[in-house]
Amino acid sequence: MIGRPPDSHPRRNTPVTTPSLDTAWRHLEAGDPHAVLRELRSLADDVPAAQVAPLVQRLAADSDFDDLAEAAGRLAAGATGPVALYKYGYACVERGVPYLAVPALAEALRLAAAEVREGEKAKRGLFGRSKPQPDNRLPILGELASAYEDEERHAEAAAALRGHETILRDWPERYLLAYNALMSGDRTTARATLDGLSGPDDQWRPAADRVRRALDRADAVESAAAGMPSAASGSTPPGPGPLSHQDLRGWHFALTGGLLATLSPYGFAAGMTGRYAFVQDSYELCRHGLERLRLVLEATGARPRSVSLLPGRADRALGLAAADLLGLPAQPYRPGTEQTVVVAYDLNDIDGIGPETLAALRERAVGEVLYEHATCWTDTPPVSADVNGLLGQTVAPPWQMLGGEPDERPAEALAAEILAADPVQDEGDGDTPPDPDEALAAFAHAVRDRWLTGPRDRCRSSGPVPSSRFR
Repeated sequence: MIGRPPDSHPRRNTPVTTPSLDTAWRHLEAGDPHAVLRELRSLADDVPAAQVAPLVQRLAADSDFDDLAEAAGRLAAGATGPVALYKYGYACVERGVPYLAVPALAEALRLAAAEVREGEKAKRGLFGRSKPQPDNRLPILGELASAYEDEERHAEAAAALRGHETILRDWPERYLLAYNALMSGDRTTARATLDGLSGPDDQWRPAADRVRRALDRADAVESAAAGMPSAASGSTPPGPGPLSHQDLRGWHFALTGGLLATLSPYGFAAGMTGRYAFVQDSYELCRHGLERLRLVLEATGARPRSVSLLPGRADRALGLAAADLLGLPAQPYRPGTEQTVVVAYDLNDIDGIGPETLAALRERAVGEVLYEHATCWTDTPPVSADVNGLLGQTVAPPWQMLGGEPDERPAEALAAEILAADPVQDEGDGDTPPDPDEALAAFAHAVRDRWLTGPRDRCRSSGPVPSSRFR
């Protein structure tokens, strides 16, 4: 939201405030809507929607979000009941502030359920002649689940759906229960719910197939762990248990089908669990990622015959380096090419390709391996790579050093820098489980039969393994 000068929408009524809301109002009057949103995020679950509504109304009006301004205005004017809260929550979700929607929709659902109970009680009265009240629970519940999903609060979404299981339809509500259970790490509920659904129609079949493939890959991860030597034997280093809430590599494979080549060696115990927040990339990291790509290809038995180059400078540089390292010929990317490695630096920032190429990348050719060096985990790319170099929220490429002048040399020169770099792994902060080549190779070999199967669907959530992020 972009605010106008603070006097463009004077406050007509003095809102009910708390100390936290006072701070948010001061940010708004100072013309800093982003600070307002940060403040609202921190207090959204603790302050009733009706108290937040006047501030949201003003903020939405400043941004010309008429639907949200109108819905918030109704609450600010004293509207109560599930319908008013639902419309406000719906508008919050549509305008990208689902954390404001959650408390409103949760309260709307509570009130709607109370209305149903009162209606049932009235029907059991002396004559049962009371006018029946409409049951608004399903649309409210669906929107609440959507808001929770957008916030990656999947366990809460599943709990809300399970709490109203008697009214759920197979599609979409029970499917949403299966999906959110999976994304929260509850495979038992996800599998049982999915197996109990009626056959999906064409609209829901792709979604059901995605969840089933993810569950099958999760089973493969569990089986792989059972067949690998335990850390107690001394043959492998200690690390998170399989499919625990710290097993980033395992869950990344289960949810995306991709093999995560490297884990961040910083901040594991401080909440990063193998992901990066900000990382200044380096030629050494690029080279290390390509070495891990080579290791994955060897461990899985993949036998590419070429490296396919995407047209962007960053993609071409990394692709040329990969071709040299793998000893393969490089060629321009052509959709449908079999037995090739397609190399991208960042699939969210691919120069010179359109939606047709992205669609082709989603549907892999036989033996085609898609490698992405820097994968954004907070704004996931439109297709999921088969091998990911690293997961970061914000990545500055080595040719764009923070605070320095950009390196404008051609891709060939950047590729030479990557090849000349030392691929030695960063030891990190010493508080992170080690990530040796042997662990990745063993994992890749163990799950190889479930790798390179199905389309490269986008996975919008970070799943059961949380990481700290910038807001």
